[in-house]
Amino acid sequence: MLFNSIEYLIFLPIVFIVYWLLKSNYKYQNILLLISSYVFYGWWDYRFLSLIIFSSFIDYFVGKKIEKANGKENKKRWLLVSLCSNLGLLAIFKYYNFFADSFASTMSTLGWEVNDLTLNIILPVGISFYTFQTLSYSIDIYREKIKSCKDIIAFFTFVSLFPQLVAGPIERASNLIPQIEKRRSLNSTLVKTGIFQIFIGLFRKVAIADNLGVYVDAAYANHEINNGSTLLIATIFYAFQIYFDFSGYSDIAIGSAKLFGFKFNRNFNLPYFSKTLTEFWRKWHMSLSYWLRDYLYISLGGNRKGEILTYRNLLLTMLLGGLWHGSSWNFIIWGGIHGLFLSFEKFTFSKLKINTFNAFGFLYTFIVVLIAWVFFRAVDLNTAINILGKWISLEFGPIFIGDINAFVNGLLLAVTGILIDLKIFSSKTPLEDYGTKFSTIRLSVVVSVIILIICLFYSTAENFIYFQF
Repeated sequence: MLFNSIEYLIFLPIVFIVYWLLKSNYKYQNILLLISSYVFYGWWDYRFLSLIIFSSFIDYFVGKKIEKANGKENKKRWLLVSLCSNLGLLAIFKYYNFFADSFASTMSTLGWEVNDLTLNIILPVGISFYTFQTLSYSIDIYREKIKSCKDIIAFFTFVSLFPQLVAGPIERASNLIPQIEKRRSLNSTLVKTGIFQIFIGLFRKVAIADNLGVYVDAAYANHEINNGSTLLIATIFYAFQIYFDFSGYSDIAIGSAKLFGFKFNRNFNLPYFSKTLTEFWRKWHMSLSYWLRDYLYISLGGNRKGEILTYRNLLLTMLLGGLWHGSSWNFIIWGGIHGLFLSFEKFTFSKLKINTFNAFGFLYTFIVVLIAWVFFRAVDLNTAINILGKWISLEFGPIFIGDINAFVNGLLLAVTGILIDLKIFSSKTPLEDYGTKFSTIRLSVVVSVIILIICLFYSTAENFIYFQF
């Protein structure tokens, strides 16, 4: 079920009403949330519910075993059960065909022909997100940062809670499970800010991202005949398309959670206002950034084992972060670009005592991010190389407009979205709390205007970009 679908706009109010009718018993509310979450996910393909249930069972029981185990080695054995089970499923469904293809290509280069080893496997929506979420639970118990969850319904709800099930934010057990395990009260401020954030998210997705996507898709689909100017504009459009698409998803997820009394951590903090790539990664997809930092970078040694190993750890973290996004060399290269520049910044700042690129920071950061987005968006490596080749060779000329209405709408709405972000940025009030600035009447007017704009541009529920990960 998509957040921007008619089904969700029917599903959400029904669950909301029944949920608060059960407010006298939070455990009944949890059961309702669990069933609703399985309906929400099963709407896409009910067969893959078995994977979520399997992961939930494994980590629920493994968490208890880790906590009760005597000695570090025994705890580590149980942790390995969680790691192997979850990463094993992820490897089969997401990476098997990639490694099989890469192996066959390598063998072919060496003169050995290998039979087709790939399998007809469908990638389950959201598997990367809920896998990381359950892994963080097991690892935190192993590190003795949290206790295991004793309530199986609460734990299963933590894994599958529908607002963040498919594309995050990746919530930590330390934040979400305590909220699930206690009674919630209907908070008018949370409902107010939640409604505002949901509709801002829909505006970002339906009005801005989907309109930008029309031009981006057309330009990239015809990259061989389009010139560098067209492809540069398309890539700039894509930078804002993916931002408004994914931040829009996060807004709807966080806003939906508020309706049920939950507070998720923010996932975006105006990343294109960053002066360094390091700052960018503190503001872009923050739940993933901090997950990679806490469970991968630090586990590799972080910056505790010397300068060279610090750069290695940064690069490995971003390479694996790229691979997390998708099973292709494009994503690995995308992660590698970020890893190299993060290492460059760490070296530069420490050696030259530079605090930030004050004068050119915004431009430098955006250019690096933009180049990396080419690999992220291109369907294959040859497409990315062709596009960058046209930029380098200065193959510029008249811009291919394509669908003029989509181009103009996308441009104007993107500017509107950026101006809204500037307003939020200048007000020093996070979007998560921005709804409190409005009276009930003003909020009704703002939401009504947003609904009108959405209706003008809505034709069908387009997939969110991060659903493919």
